[in-house]
Formats: sequence, structure tokens, C-alpha cells
Amino acid sequence: MKDTAGAPSRTERSRSASTAGLVFNIQRFCIHDGPGIRTTVFLKGCPLNCLWCHNPESQSPYPELLFYSDRCTGCARCIRVCTGSAVSMQNAPPVHLNRELCRTCGACIEVCPAEARAVSGRWMTAEEVMAVAERDRRYYNASGGGITISGGEPTLQLDFTEAVLKLAKSAGLHTCVDTCGFARWNAFERLLPLTNLFLYDLKAVSPELHLSATGVDNRPILDNARRLAASGAEVLFRVPVIPGINDSPEELQAIAAFLADLGDRVQVEVMPFHHLGLNKYRALGRNYPLENTQPSEQSTETAKQVLSAAGIKLV
Repeated sequence: MKDTAGAPSRTERSRSASTAGLVFNIQRFCIHDGPGIRTTVFLKGCPLNCLWCHNPESQSPYPELLFYSDRCTGCARCIRVCTGSAVSMQNAPPVHLNRELCRTCGACIEVCPAEARAVSGRWMTAEEVMAVAERDRRYYNASGGGITISGGEPTLQLDFTEAVLKLAKSAGLHTCVDTCGFARWNAFERLLPLTNLFLYDLKAVSPELHLSATGVDNRPILDNARRLAASGAEVLFRVPVIPGINDSPEELQAIAAFLADLGDRVQVEVMPFHHLGLNKYRALGRNYPLENTQPSEQSTETAKQVLSAAGIKLV
């Protein structure tokens, strides 16, 4: 799969040069990623590094090995097949994984009887993705659902995202793009004719806060939000409420003011903080920065009240 750690192989580069994309998950029967019952396609690669990201395997643009050490029985089969000497036995299970030596070749996954390992990320063509989505057409027709391209960030794999959306539109499916908004405007111009609904994350309006919480400048995000709203596109803004990060009265008021200025068609979904990604951080050998942050119903309710008071429609 990779020649060296982090570098795509010749086969991968060839497929990527066409309209293939690196997908880390396809979830069927989703009900939270747009209207109706949907198939959500999660792509690898994200320009943001949000402290609370619940899909940490989406951030890297390369395949990654997830190792669930609590499942490891210490059978050592992975050690025998690893050609990069990335796996070793210490005093007791679980085995030790040296990620710097791991090639993400997948050999250890094939021999692991405990299913303690998985690769996040596989190359798929747009046609292969649509073959999965087409399985549930009757559910889309009955519920008003369709296909959602999520991530990571879909605009980082723009050619692939565009190819999938073209096939979906040709097949008569409702289409959604779930985006963080950090992209050049011409990326959205390409996707606009193919997208029925944009799910647009708005994490913070304060530049300093956004930079410290996500690692990037939010000016392109805010500018693209204004342009999308002005274009007449259907947009559902999604505001994650993170205790101790963006739930201060000042920041909530700033978010409400920004959204209110976008016009009376604005709709917002308030998203509560959760710890559902914790095990994936551990499986990637990474620390979860907000492991000790507790979900807060009060923060979520306060955000809803502030947004409603500004005349914004909540969904």
C-alpha cells in the first residue's frame, strides 16, 4: 500500500491521478448528515486540526493503521509477518507498535485473529462509491435521502468529490457536501451546481480563538460562508458547542451576529460535544486533547437560546 511510511505507492499515485479518492469509511442508513436516509462517504485529509475532532483518522491524507491494543491477545502472528520490523513483543500483551517503521501494508491485519488492527483509508473510484450508494436507492426515494460527501474535508479531494457528485446527480440522487469551509472559493463554484445542500461547520468567529482551537485562520471560512449564502445555495450551518472553547457568552454572541447577517434563510444545527472519538485517538497512538473536558447540556442549551434570540432558525 505504501513504499515508505506516509508516502503513497506508485499504484496509489496512479489511481489518485484519475478520479479515485482516499475513503476511510462509507456509512449507510445515516440520518444526521442531511435529509432522509443517506449514505455518507468519509474522505481522508483535513486542513483543520480541531482539538475536539471526533474523526481523528480523517485528518491525515494518507492511510493509517489503527491498533486497538485492548483486543490484542499477544499471539505474535503480526510480528512474524511484519516486513518493516514495526511490531515487537515486550513483557506481555499487547505487542508494541513502532509507527515510524510501519508501512501500513496490511499484512498484520490479515493474520490478526482478534481483529485488533485496521487500516483507515482505501482508494476507491467514483463508480465504486456509487455502487455502494445505489444499494439503498429505495430508502432514499421513500425518505427524501441521498448521498453525503464528508471528511475530513471534501474540497481537499476536489476532483474526486466532483466526480462522485456528478454520478449522483445523473442518478437522480439528492446530494450533500459536509465542509469546514477552508478552501478556495473556486472549489465551491465547482461544487455548487452539483450540491443540493451544504452542511457548513462554523466553529468560531473570533480569529484568535479559531486559530488556537483548529490551527488555521478562519477568514477564508467566514468569507466562503458569506459567498455561499449570497449565492442562494441551500446551506445548513452546524455549530459545535465545545465547553471551555467556544461556549463563552462573547463568542456565542459573535457567532449569532455573524449568522444573522447572512440573511433570513439561514438555518443552524447546534451540535453538542461528546467523547465518541476517544478510542480512535488511542488506536492511532495519539492523545486526545479534550479527554478531561465533560459534555455540557447547559452550554448546548445556552447556545440555542442565544441563536434563537438573534432570530436564527434552529433545526
